[in-house]
Amino acid sequence: GNFSPPNDQSKIESSTITKKRSAGFLFDEDGLFNIDDEGRTERQQCAVAASNIIRNFSFMPENETIMVQHRHCLETIFQCLEDQNAEDDELITNMLEALVNLAPVLDLRILSSSKPSYIKMTEKSAVHAIMGMLSSSIKAWHCAAAELIGRLIINPDNESFLVPVISQIYRRLVDLLSVPAFDAQAAAVSALYNVSEVNMDCRLKLASERWAVDRLLKIVKAPHPVSEVCRKAAVILESLVSEPQNRMHLLVHENNFAEILTSEGKYSDTFARILYELTARPSNKVTSGQAIWGNIN
Repeated sequence: GNFSPPNDQSKIESSTITKKRSAGFLFDEDGLFNIDDEGRTERQQCAVAASNIIRNFSFMPENETIMVQHRHCLETIFQCLEDQNAEDDELITNMLEALVNLAPVLDLRILSSSKPSYIKMTEKSAVHAIMGMLSSSIKAWHCAAAELIGRLIINPDNESFLVPVISQIYRRLVDLLSVPAFDAQAAAVSALYNVSEVNMDCRLKLASERWAVDRLLKIVKAPHPVSEVCRKAAVILESLVSEPQNRMHLLVHENNFAEILTSEGKYSDTFARILYELTARPSNKVTSGQAIWGNIN
């Protein structure tokens, strides 16, 4: 019988459209890019529906382990985030929410493990995709990304992938502290709370980040309507003071600390300790201590 060669046209066409991928890549089928607009819309709807299922799966604790060990699933999620400009917003929101749910048990090293890989995705590119979400102007995305970073970094195995971009992370989180939205402030404080616990270098970088101390103080003084957020902001400030090299950055705010100490009962213990660290430690001039306590009366 006659053997007709396969039609290579579809392969050529699909290889030229790598940039603006439709979310339909969730369904590995030939000729994805040769369909009309109606067909593409249908694929998009299917992809959004599939992302909804993945999101719903992630809310069940018994599914966590299966999902974080499924490399293809994680590669697909990260690829959706990477393509934030090409994809459907709902699809990205679903994938991001799934990731936030899985984050406490997620080890990014699966992306360089011996498990079979379907989409090229390294730990570095995964972090890059998360950073893209953090810098997004869409509130649901930057809040979720902040929460995600805070959850990922408490796993020491993920730390090394996030530390190289820690300065960018801080800059953006400190930005979010000044956003008028309470939920964005809360997400930023929670993330900073975890990141400042990582190591001394993180605490030094945060204290030297312009506006960081000022904005954390404002969260406490305002106060933020959620008391847990205020408590965390106060604890972050205390952890910054614990590093002697940060003293100069914090002494500038001495009067603000004293003001909170005298006016606000709830966190006065924390601020008393902060002032003690700043002013009463032997390494500081006694005069500085007298000056500040003199101001209070």
